[in-house]
Amino acid sequence: MKQIEVFEEIDAPPDVVWDVLLEFERYPEWNPFVQSIEGTPVEGEQLRVRIQPPGGRGMTFKPAIVALEEGRRLAWFGRLVVPFAFDGYHEFRVEPIDRAQRTRFLQRETFRGALVPVLANQDRLERGFRSMNEAIKERAEARVAASS
Repeated sequence: MKQIEVFEEIDAPPDVVWDVLLEFERYPEWNPFVQSIEGTPVEGEQLRVRIQPPGGRGMTFKPAIVALEEGRRLAWFGRLVVPFAFDGYHEFRVEPIDRAQRTRFLQRETFRGALVPVLANQDRLERGFRSMNEAIKERAEARVAASS
């Protein structure tokens, strides 16, 4: 099992960060790592997700949303072909800090399976998570600045 966990503190309220996170159709405009998500953010829905790790090959997969807590948490689960070969549980969390004027954004992935050592380049994926977190920070903070 491998786990990657990356946090970002954002100078924007949680509802603004949540809105940016769920605007899947806008990902190609700003997201350097998760380049597209097709589907509806509803528990049980299957998504089509395209990622591009820095310095790595792009990959498209079809996870199912396994948790959706409005304004707080989105999680999906995906697997490569058969159970326990390469399973991934991905989670985004939006947590209020400073009287909900700032947000702590978490992106976490837990990988399990026999092919994890071969297919999961932890360094590239962590760099991808960081680039997405920085981009969501920039986008959410720009929205706050534009509305001031």
